[in-house]
Amino acid sequence: MDTALLIGRLFFGLGIAAHGAQKLFGWFGGYGLAGTGGFFEQLGFRPGRLFAAAAALGESVGGALVALGLLGPVGPALVLLVTLVATIVVHLKNGFFVTKNGVELPMLYAMGALVLAFTGPGRYALDRLLGLTWLASERAAVIAVGIAILGALLNVMARRAPPQPQARASAKAA
Repeated sequence: MDTALLIGRLFFGLGIAAHGAQKLFGWFGGYGLAGTGGFFEQLGFRPGRLFAAAAALGESVGGALVALGLLGPVGPALVLLVTLVATIVVHLKNGFFVTKNGVELPMLYAMGALVLAFTGPGRYALDRLLGLTWLASERAAVIAVGIAILGALLNVMARRAPPQPQARASAKAA
C-alpha cells in the first residue's frame, strides 16, 4: 500500500504542480500569469492576475506537497480548492465528459485529492521522516477538506459579472 501511495502521490502531485506552473510561469505550453489573468478576468475574477496567481500557487504548492508527502492533507486540500472552483465556474455547465469541457477531469482530480487527504501520504513521505504523522488523521483531513470547500465557495462568490463589451462608436452614430 505504501508503494502504491508513493507512486500515486508522485504522478498526481507532480502533474498538478506542472499544471500550476503553466499558469504561474508559462511553462509546459502554458499562458503564464498574464494570459491566465486575462482568462480569469473573463470569468469574472478581478483582479484576474491576483486570482490566477492564487490558483497557480494552489496547484503548484499543493501538488508539490502531495508529491513530497508533506503536511498531510494540506496539499490535497489546496488541490481540491482550486479544482472545485474550476469545476463550478468553467466545467459544470458543459455536462460530464471532458470532450465537451465537462466536469469529468476536474472531478477526477478532486476525487484523487480527497482520497489522498483521507488515506494520508503513506510510509514513504516527508511527514513520516519529520515526525508529522499526526497530520495523517481523519480529523486533520476533515478540517483541511472543510476549509478547502469553504475557500472554494468564497472564491466563487467573489466573482463579479464579466464586463460587457462597449458599444461601437458607429452604433452610437446610427
